[in-house]
Amino acid sequence: MVFAVSVVLGVVAGAAGAQEDPTCKVTFLIQRDSNSKPIRAASVVLHPVTRKGKQERGGFELKTDNDGKTEFEGVPYGKMRIQVLAQGFQTYGDDYVIDKPTMDIVVKLKRPAEQYSIYGDPTNGPKQDAPKDQKPQ
Repeated sequence: MVFAVSVVLGVVAGAAGAQEDPTCKVTFLIQRDSNSKPIRAASVVLHPVTRKGKQERGGFELKTDNDGKTEFEGVPYGKMRIQVLAQGFQTYGDDYVIDKPTMDIVVKLKRPAEQYSIYGDPTNGPKQDAPKDQKPQ
């Protein structure tokens, strides 16, 4: 009888120890901000984040398909830093808390903004100084 109880307890303890940490299936949809059209071949990078907010080493990199979609099954629960990079678009980055069995994340990328310089006019031409022979008024 004692042997049977210890075998049952050993099986229950073994089953509890065999349980893996929970993971999530994350589906990404990457679109243009201006018209919601999909962006293909965008890189989606996932990095675990520590409790102190620092990015850990390692992570995952995915590429979107022609429909702007990609997915990854097996993302561990916790905070993840998601970065999206696509040629011709601003880089996107934000932290997400992964805490459900499935998550859908939609990211809308913007085109780069025009650069502004204090040294030139609004059309980014060179600043025109007054000729030296004229005196300021």
